[in-house]
Amino acid sequence: MWVPARAIKFTHTFGLGGMALVLILLLMFTGILMMFAYEPSPERAWQSISSFQQDVLFGRLIRGVHYWSANLLIPVALLHLLRVFLTGGFHGRRRSNWLIGLGILFFILLSGFTGYLLPWDQTAYWAITICTEMLGLIPGIGQGLQHAIVGGSEIGSATIINFYALHVAVTPMALIVLMNWHFWKIRMAGGVVLPFGPTDDPRNAYRTVPFKPDLLLKETVVTLVLFALVLVIAIVFAAPLGEPANPGISPNPAKAPWYFLGFQELLIHFDATFAILVIPLLVAAALVSVPFLSYDGEIAGDWFLTPKGRRLAIVAAVTSLIVVPLWVLIDEHVIGPGGWLPGADALISNGLIPFALVLGGVTGFYVLIRKYLAANKNEAVQSLFVLLFVAFAVLTATGVWFRGAGMTLVWPWQM
Repeated sequence: MWVPARAIKFTHTFGLGGMALVLILLLMFTGILMMFAYEPSPERAWQSISSFQQDVLFGRLIRGVHYWSANLLIPVALLHLLRVFLTGGFHGRRRSNWLIGLGILFFILLSGFTGYLLPWDQTAYWAITICTEMLGLIPGIGQGLQHAIVGGSEIGSATIINFYALHVAVTPMALIVLMNWHFWKIRMAGGVVLPFGPTDDPRNAYRTVPFKPDLLLKETVVTLVLFALVLVIAIVFAAPLGEPANPGISPNPAKAPWYFLGFQELLIHFDATFAILVIPLLVAAALVSVPFLSYDGEIAGDWFLTPKGRRLAIVAAVTSLIVVPLWVLIDEHVIGPGGWLPGADALISNGLIPFALVLGGVTGFYVLIRKYLAANKNEAVQSLFVLLFVAFAVLTATGVWFRGAGMTLVWPWQM
């Protein structure tokens, strides 16, 4: 088998898709080993994890590999999504594969969410409590959705059984099916989208190399390096296991899992209707519509599409890095809990008004780069994607490192 030489250049894909696959396989293997000792009940869950770590040979290492693989998988999957977008790998025959990739990302997040509760310690219990309460804030369907996920009115035996079944059966099967479909679609599309900028040597445009050893060797090296990294992290930093869950004592602050802290941060700045329903639905709709938007040609292959696209993406990233922290500080110290229109209904003061300001700012940014920076549609859409991606990353970082007791802003060393 022969593959295009340009397709296996490490800096074209950074091996992110392969890394995600390796991490998922590590999760499945270590998860199966842990299933032999785990007991999904509030009375025995924490003790079974503790005994597994202390009494089973290499138990601490196995759980560490599982824990860190899960925590590395989410950023790797997100970066893979970003890589595909920034190289235009969603046009033509690849449209449906973009949607399949979004499905894989959804089940990766669902796997992390359901697995987070299973240790049944204080951190896990209250993190899932926060997440399910956030769902309950959705107007209309929130309470029913929360009741269905929790399995009752409060987190307990039904919850842990529901989460365990989703974690060990539903999400692995869904990921196996979707990943195989994803890889098959890549093969049918001729492999990863190929880079071919104006500076490329035309003589190298169609040069191919054998799968073995060229591609096989690179994939093997990436796999071994990643496995070694996970192993070292698991040895040096043991997977945390706090005190057993106590529904009567809430930690301060009570935070969602780190990969959902961006949504919890949104809830601080927006009314629940917008933070939990409107904004996530708009973002989901935007991601699904990416392959079907009108573009100025199906430009694909090179990072950031064009040299101007690269410059505009940097402008978008810097804009988010400046504007979002300023927004957080102004909302925290100037606007305050009363919202943008004190005395008015929270849906307007903390919802409609800030949402309109954000929507106006995003629209203004798009118009600015289209009209004054002469960006084509491809470059403009790419810049918006980078703007929003970095904005959510900043919100997540704020929740992880800058929210202390009572979810107030603090410096990391004050937490």
